[in-house]
Amino acid sequence: MNSQTLRKLTKMTTITNDLPTQLLQLGLHATVHALDDFLARATKSRWSPRLILEELARAEVQERSRRSLERRLRVARIGRFRPMADFNWNWPSKIDRPTIERALTLDFIPEARNFILMGSNGLGKTMMAQNIAFAALQAGYTVLFRTASDILTDLHCDSPQTLRRRLQRYARPDLLCIDELAYLSYDDDAADLLYELVSRRYERRSIVITTNKAFKEWNTVFPNATSIATLLDRLTHHADITLLEGQSYRVRESEMEIAARRAQKS
Repeated sequence: MNSQTLRKLTKMTTITNDLPTQLLQLGLHATVHALDDFLARATKSRWSPRLILEELARAEVQERSRRSLERRLRVARIGRFRPMADFNWNWPSKIDRPTIERALTLDFIPEARNFILMGSNGLGKTMMAQNIAFAALQAGYTVLFRTASDILTDLHCDSPQTLRRRLQRYARPDLLCIDELAYLSYDDDAADLLYELVSRRYERRSIVITTNKAFKEWNTVFPNATSIATLLDRLTHHADITLLEGQSYRVRESEMEIAARRAQKS
């Protein structure tokens, strides 16, 4: 053992009489940040030693849950979104509300099922997927939320080792949300890459997908791809698929804003 390593170990194991420092070394972040208030409440209320430990443990569990959620939120990259309470269920001309509400309970995740939202643009598919992803994070699941374009761009790499690592990164989380699948056209290799990803998660972990095209149209998105049939077979084998129909809600909001501005000018 060299002298530098010895100094590091000595520094790590040095005993200090500074209570906040010791608490931080133990990872008790909630306690150290509210130490004076915690001690004052314990003294004033004459807590028993057991109650002190129970209150300390409760505060630390809450703090660790909060920090875990913040960390998983950063990794997930859901982005800003509206809560489902703001969604106008009456706007789409066709929508299966019970199926969507059941998906929001996350019952499909323990079963490693997939959930597919299919419909034209502007009907709230991404918003629903974001709400499902956020609910999963709150429930303690690990989540990745990415557009199909971002995933396929990331998986296009020359090194087989790099590809394996990136596929594993997308295969690992409890829930993978692939947004805007089939919105763009891709090269011949994209379907094969997507198939590799779906296969790694097949019957192991769940996928949420939003798409604006029916499955029969996917051959126009992945031209000349031979793996489309097998990809769809794996993707839909254990899946709940819901269809949304109607006019774009974003177009409606834009028209309402234009009308409001004209009314103000008149």
